[in-house]
Amino acid sequence: MPAARIPKTNAARLLEGLGIQFSLHHVEVDEEDLSAVSMARKLDAEPERVFKTLVARGDKNGVLMACIPAAAELDLKALAAASGNKHAEMVPLKEVRPLTGYIRGGCSPLAAKKAYPVLIDQSAATHERIYVSAGLRGVQIQLGPNDLLRATQGAYAPLTRSAD
Repeated sequence: MPAARIPKTNAARLLEGLGIQFSLHHVEVDEEDLSAVSMARKLDAEPERVFKTLVARGDKNGVLMACIPAAAELDLKALAAASGNKHAEMVPLKEVRPLTGYIRGGCSPLAAKKAYPVLIDQSAATHERIYVSAGLRGVQIQLGPNDLLRATQGAYAPLTRSAD
């Protein structure tokens, strides 16, 4: 799809306003498979460079967002520790849209309804460019991980379970 026809999202507008360089990428969406690994395949990108955004809630600090590689599993204990909470749990899917304005398969760490704390798995820093959702299913933003960090006022942290 030509770049001019990709819908501009609030996430893209936020990055433009901050003067951050990025590119938008559009792929066809399979409603039966909204996984980040499937998105990586469609983008012809390594799953380690495509980051999914998960919404969680800490017992002390409330709602937060975690960005982890497509094939990785979130370690809730690590997320809690990194966010200053004793424990954290995933937000039920039915609450994600009211909290963030985003739907499953299109949840972006950028330009949510409210500026929630964002933690990005430390592996992002090993890549020159990564992908995150632009806020619509099938639309991804490619940008430098440090630019994502700056745009979200986030932090890097170890957030995934080891494969052991």
